[in-house]
Amino acid sequence: MLEATNLTLHYGGSQILHGIDITARPGAVTCVMGSNGVGKTSLMNLLAGRHPRSGGNLSLDGKPLGRISAQAMARMGVGYVPQGRAIFPMLTVRENLETGFACLPRAERAIPDEIFDSFPVLAEMAHRRGGDLSGGQQQQLAIARALITRPRVLLLDEPTEGIQPNIIAQIGRVIAALRDRGDMAIVLVEQFFDFAWDLGDTFLVMERGRAVVQGPKERLSRDDLHGLLAGHQAA
Repeated sequence: MLEATNLTLHYGGSQILHGIDITARPGAVTCVMGSNGVGKTSLMNLLAGRHPRSGGNLSLDGKPLGRISAQAMARMGVGYVPQGRAIFPMLTVRENLETGFACLPRAERAIPDEIFDSFPVLAEMAHRRGGDLSGGQQQQLAIARALITRPRVLLLDEPTEGIQPNIIAQIGRVIAALRDRGDMAIVLVEQFFDFAWDLGDTFLVMERGRAVVQGPKERLSRDDLHGLLAGHQAA
């Protein structure tokens, strides 16, 4: 559904990404891993249309994409949950969710029941301001807001960061259910190894803006992958 080949990205005179290939398929989770500062978030921003690529090819449903804005990508079905959540602290939970309506035709601007089924706390706190929620509740809100847009591709940048274990488990169940539905491609940036390994179907490990390990789960050794990531983080 979303395919990128030989992606490069520059910030000014600095090259951040060097020839990255990544494919996100419906019914599968593609995990992007690596230590801080290796270019994972830059890759996600590129895929979401927030930063123009310097080179390489990007296609959605087999259709090549030129220089395209984040708004256009969202309207084409790419939902993005950024690192840090980026919810609107002064808006209520319901109002935060309704900001996702901007990507939808007027006739589809409603909050599906599945949103509150997946994240019951959001129904309980619908009239609370986003800034009054705990970190875990804000993360649930950020994911729910992306799902409001009816994405075909969901980009998740470190959804477990700073989150308590019970909410991590709930978020994992929601991601697994979305994957198993079979009609959504998911790209997950994650440093919590067990969480990523349990959910992932394919893996991309980055170092200094380059892919150093890449492939389907069945061709990778859990212990070798864990050891490689642990070594990068220690360095």
